[in-house]
Amino acid sequence: MAKTGRSKPEVARRKKHRPEWDEYFMAIADLISKRSTCLRRSVGAVIVKDRRLLATGYNGAPSGLHHCLDVGCLREQLGVPSGERHELCRGLHAEQNAIIQAALHGVSVNGSSLYCTNHPCIICAKMIINAGIVTVVVKADYKDKLATDILKEAGVKVSQL
Repeated sequence: MAKTGRSKPEVARRKKHRPEWDEYFMAIADLISKRSTCLRRSVGAVIVKDRRLLATGYNGAPSGLHHCLDVGCLREQLGVPSGERHELCRGLHAEQNAIIQAALHGVSVNGSSLYCTNHPCIICAKMIINAGIVTVVVKADYKDKLATDILKEAGVKVSQL
C-alpha cells in the first residue's frame, strides 16, 4: 500500500467537527421543528434515554385534523397573546406530541431527557413531570414563570444551550 505522505497529527487536524450529545439531539429537535404546522412558532422536541431516541414531536393539529396552515390560526383570529389561553388552539405542543407518541407505541419515558427548541409552557411542564422526564434541555427561552417554577420544584433539571 502506498504512503500518502501525511502524518497522523495532520490527518487529525483535518477531522470534521463531531457534535457533543446535547448539540446532536438539539440539532435533531431543530430538524423536527421544520415539520410544524403552526403559523406562529415552529417547535421540535426529542425524548432521549441512554443516548437513544425514544420519541419525537412537533407542534401541530391532532392526527387526521386540518392543520392551521390549511385553515388559519384560531389564536390569531381571536387575538390571543402568546403564552395565554393555550386551550384556544387546534394544535398540540411538540413536547405533548413527543410524550403522546411514546405512550402510543408503548415506550416508557420515565428517567429520560427532553430536548426542545423552546422552553416548555406550564401545560407541557406538568406533563413532563408526570411522565417522569428528569432533564429538559432547551434552545430558546419561553416566558412562562410558572412552568420554570414547577419544573424546579419537581426537581427537573433544565438547561439552555
